[in-house]
Amino acid sequence: MKSRMSLALALLIANPAFAQAPAQNQRDPSSMNIEQLMQVEVTSVSKKPERLSRTASAVFVITQDDIRRSGALNIPDLLRMVPGLDVAQVNGSSWAISARGFNDQSANKLLVLMDGRTVYSPLFSGVFWDAQEIPLETIERIEVIRGPGATVWGANAVNGVINIITKQASETQGVTISGGGGTHDHGFGYAQYGGKIGSDTYYRLFTNDFAAGALLDPTGQSGKDSWNVYRIGFRADGKLSGKDSLSFEADGYNGNEGELVNTVTSVSPPMNQTLALNENFGGWNVLSKWEHNGRSQTKLQFYFDRTSRGDPTYGEGRNTFDIDFQDHIGLSERQDVVWGAGYRRTSDDIRGSLRVSFNPVAQSDNLFSAFGQDEIALAPDRLYLTVGVKLEHNDFSGFGVQPNARLAWILDDKNTLWAAVSRALRTPARDETVRFNAAALPGPGGLPVLVSLFGAPELDESVLATEAGFRTELRPDLSFDVAAYYNTYEDLTSDEPGTPFLETNPGPLHLVAPFFARNLLDGESHGAEIALNWKLASRWLLSPGFAYEQIHIYRDPGSQDTAMTASMQGSTPREQAQLRSNVEINRHLEWNSSAYFVGRLATVPSYTRLDSGLTWQPAKAFSFSIVGQNLLRDHHAEFNNVAQIVNTSLIKRSAYARFSLQF
Repeated sequence: MKSRMSLALALLIANPAFAQAPAQNQRDPSSMNIEQLMQVEVTSVSKKPERLSRTASAVFVITQDDIRRSGALNIPDLLRMVPGLDVAQVNGSSWAISARGFNDQSANKLLVLMDGRTVYSPLFSGVFWDAQEIPLETIERIEVIRGPGATVWGANAVNGVINIITKQASETQGVTISGGGGTHDHGFGYAQYGGKIGSDTYYRLFTNDFAAGALLDPTGQSGKDSWNVYRIGFRADGKLSGKDSLSFEADGYNGNEGELVNTVTSVSPPMNQTLALNENFGGWNVLSKWEHNGRSQTKLQFYFDRTSRGDPTYGEGRNTFDIDFQDHIGLSERQDVVWGAGYRRTSDDIRGSLRVSFNPVAQSDNLFSAFGQDEIALAPDRLYLTVGVKLEHNDFSGFGVQPNARLAWILDDKNTLWAAVSRALRTPARDETVRFNAAALPGPGGLPVLVSLFGAPELDESVLATEAGFRTELRPDLSFDVAAYYNTYEDLTSDEPGTPFLETNPGPLHLVAPFFARNLLDGESHGAEIALNWKLASRWLLSPGFAYEQIHIYRDPGSQDTAMTASMQGSTPREQAQLRSNVEINRHLEWNSSAYFVGRLATVPSYTRLDSGLTWQPAKAFSFSIVGQNLLRDHHAEFNNVAQIVNTSLIKRSAYARFSLQF
């Protein structure tokens, strides 16, 4: 009740009533009508352009203006505005992000892409968000699909897809310099130069630096989790002919971060300690894409990615090569087909310790895939049926099939009903060849006991998802988007106790109490998500959202798991709500505020977060902002840390100032 009251108070504070005057500044969607907002084009649902208003999927688009108004300095904080997406900061440099449940620091049912390059780590099928600290100034939009996207994007797009799309080089011409600092984000800076070669080739160069201080641990002491990351990048886009284009982009980064970890340091006293570890991470990647627009639209893309990271307890080096072909062709007035094929190879070399080790220490995995999707106009401009399937083969679990069927009913130019049924897989990851020693304990007769978790890369987890939704433009100043879903899961991972055994290495002689990963859990989830855009006046845009979800996990006969069952059911808040406000006070001054309510978790009370900031833009080429974050409380916890991979931190109230200059 207290959190709900604080949300209501936050909204009143953030959204004062202003006298309304004709809009004088046309630079952002607060000056657009709702119909224009509903006609935003997306490509992530079917791998082809289509209007948001008619997509048969739960899609949310974060635009350039959403990014500018948000006050966020990183992608995870941007994603908080998406209804149905659960974003929880773990410590200074780590986030747990998932769609429609199963949130964890190693969340593995959400696929994340950047310009078509998969950025999830095959180490655990999740995302190291600290390594995705790209300049927000370069992002064109972020398309977020809640629900399976496996038919076009493949395995691990189980509960959703986040597709980060950066700007064409032609959109970033000239010089841009921005920077700032504050109480927690001590310093950040961005510099970019965009130029042109000949008549048809554009390019940009950029550099980006970011440094943040430490948060607080649950006792109020320093969490020793400060971090910094530096990145440089390049992109070029050019025309080869009237029908052919080629793009090339590359970037490299290097970072350092601290964290507190509860770990086994020895099987003889002292056995378990809390260590302040320093982790280094870095990498580079190159991506090239050729497009041909003739009778069909053909794309060929390849990328190479090199990443490395490690602390005193482990280290990973990984190379990934990926090539993807896609063709989009209209077979007739009633049939529109997209098909393609791809190959990916990833190889690693992992250093271990008593805390964590992998067997084997080096391994390669090959992924072969093909997909086809056909959009059939059952009634042109009114009723569309889309059917498709993705076929994949990986070295861990073999062959997988991921089909879907989607129906979009365009009632009129302002109302769309849609429904979908999809099957998606989460394929095993490298961490399912892991041994993780969770704790060492004194045993009977002085014999130490080592509690160890062992992976098992054998079975795919799967979901059968049923969804339905409705989009409408209720009035010229009000749009409404609702989606509901029911998901059934099979072969979820459980931790099953095994038979204890004696072990001599490392010494001294000790008893191992093993737990083995097995696929002995099933489950179901259901929920709904609502998003609105309400233009109260020519200078005031409100964007409320709400999400509700329930998860139930069931053990198969013979399962003795208790920890994973409780962890999955308590992984996501039952209710979340947000309200974003954009007010143009005058043609040069803008007030942007966001309030987020997050329901309680098993070990985390509900909380309300309020971010608010003023932006002054005296000229088109210059702006200055002051932003406050987490304004309602001095600190709060966000993450339900059951696995204790790293110690959690408390998120602090903070403020920063930022400038941007273009010429």
